[in-house]
Amino acid sequence: MKLLVVCLGNICRSPMAEGILRKIITEQNLNIEVDSAGTSDYHVGEHPDNRAIATAKKFGIDISSLRGRQFTTGDFDRFDRIYAMDRENYKNIISLARNTEDREKVFYFYNVNNEGFDVPDPWFGGHEGFTPVFKLLENLSEQVIQDLK
Repeated sequence: MKLLVVCLGNICRSPMAEGILRKIITEQNLNIEVDSAGTSDYHVGEHPDNRAIATAKKFGIDISSLRGRQFTTGDFDRFDRIYAMDRENYKNIISLARNTEDREKVFYFYNVNNEGFDVPDPWFGGHEGFTPVFKLLENLSEQVIQDLK
């Protein structure tokens, strides 16, 4: 199984979610690969935001080696499930879908009873906004893994 988590710039939410998912996958010895991307090209090749790196590190996860990349149509071929962090990114991903099969791979990361909710973007706030988003991503990551089992 191959999972992709997607936000706007691939420097805050999606790299934190990638780090959290990798930790869970390793701890549970699961055969799942995970990557992250952004729907924009704003931060291609850049490290995650320093606030995201510091927050993840506070919880024992190192995301400092990750690099931002942009979501491409080819990701529909490489991944079994694609998780969008919010409605705008969901729409951006769906707009690149070539067919029904591509669209069926796209889900909201924050999904309750088949209803999608937005994971807040902490980028616009201060450092204090990252911890609540990290904790939300942690809970949602556990749910994603449970749903896949």
